[in-house]
Amino acid sequence: MRQIDRADSRRHIRASRQGRSAGPGRWLAITAVTGAAGLLAAACSSGPPAPTTPAASHSAAKASAAAARAQLHISPGDGHHNVNPSKGIKVTSASGKIQSVTVTSGHQTVSGSFNGAHTVWRNQWALQPSRNYTVQATAVNSSGTRVTSTSSFHTLTPGASDVAMIFEGYKQSYGVAMPIRITFSSPVTNKAAVEKALQVSSSKPVTGAWYWDGNQTLYFRTMNYWPANTTVSFDGHLNGVEASPGVFFTADLTQTFDIGPSLVVVASTKTHYLNVFYKGKLWGHWPISTGRPGLDTVDGTYITLEKGNPVRMVGNGYNELVNDAVRFTYSGDYLHSAPWSVGNQGNTNVSHGCVNLSPQHAAMYYSLATPGDPVTITGSPHTGKWGDGFTVWFLSWKQLLKGSALGQAVQVTSSGSTFVSPSSVTQTPDTSRLGGAKPDNYAAQ
Repeated sequence: MRQIDRADSRRHIRASRQGRSAGPGRWLAITAVTGAAGLLAAACSSGPPAPTTPAASHSAAKASAAAARAQLHISPGDGHHNVNPSKGIKVTSASGKIQSVTVTSGHQTVSGSFNGAHTVWRNQWALQPSRNYTVQATAVNSSGTRVTSTSSFHTLTPGASDVAMIFEGYKQSYGVAMPIRITFSSPVTNKAAVEKALQVSSSKPVTGAWYWDGNQTLYFRTMNYWPANTTVSFDGHLNGVEASPGVFFTADLTQTFDIGPSLVVVASTKTHYLNVFYKGKLWGHWPISTGRPGLDTVDGTYITLEKGNPVRMVGNGYNELVNDAVRFTYSGDYLHSAPWSVGNQGNTNVSHGCVNLSPQHAAMYYSLATPGDPVTITGSPHTGKWGDGFTVWFLSWKQLLKGSALGQAVQVTSSGSTFVSPSSVTQTPDTSRLGGAKPDNYAAQ
């Protein structure tokens, strides 16, 4: 009996201790907290809450960062090879604004620009072939989070290349009618892409246009003559431009040259006189003799090509050394000294097609002449032949614009050139044209 009592006593003691450590108030508190947790779980999930672990938190963070980066897209993508360099780089932000874009290739950087909303960035000129590029872009998305994305890629190595050459020589001086002439080693079919890659700068503002003569010769001609004493720079950002399918340029082309004093001559085959305009003023009104019937000097506005003193001229029935000869057609038309025809100068056309001058006048003109001076022939029964010399001045302004792949005018300043709509151009072509040559022929200024 006493042993039983001791057992009962122990049970009583345990019950008392349990009662002290877990009384009714404590149970109520625990029950209340558990109930609140249950309500929270019910509000967020239809099932029991998933346990939170460090691995799950890390995965969620990675997914969030990847989603943010997906809003900042770089093309070409990371790891791409054989990228067409003429396609360029495009960075876009689907949410927020792009703050910065840095493009490097070795020690070189690539320039570019944003759209107005700072949601798109593009590089300015073509990329170079056979190069590694790295693009790093940073944006702030719509939630204010700073996002950075990177892409590295390699441009293709061309299987064939095109070479561009410029007519003008470095720091050479030319006349006011000199066009920029670019020739290409193979036919160009992506003409618009080539035009977009070309920049012209001028110390004095001008308006002009690009004109394709076939698919291997490209001219830049001003609307009217260049202002005298102008420095012109040409920058062809051609490296990486696709000239035709699979054919790329692999070098840029640059040049700087000068436009000298204005020297313009207008020869009339009818009046037998040559008007010489020097530095904007009538400088000479000289008697001449031009091509006799059947060998007529043909109409057109040309430019001087070269000069020599003397030049041997050989043709049907003549073989002569001629002094002070300034050439203006490929076929062999010159302004030159002709002492044998002085008696005919001013009244009769007796030459084989050249413009005959007295020795004194020929020497005066020769001393001033440079390549690119305009030479206009009027009054002939025949018009000049396209391509017999630099004949781009045969074209009216409208005809010149039609020869551009972009159909745009080009505004040129000291800081570069810009394509503009022809309708926005305020400058007008010289209206004092000379009659005779077809198509249009421009008067001396």
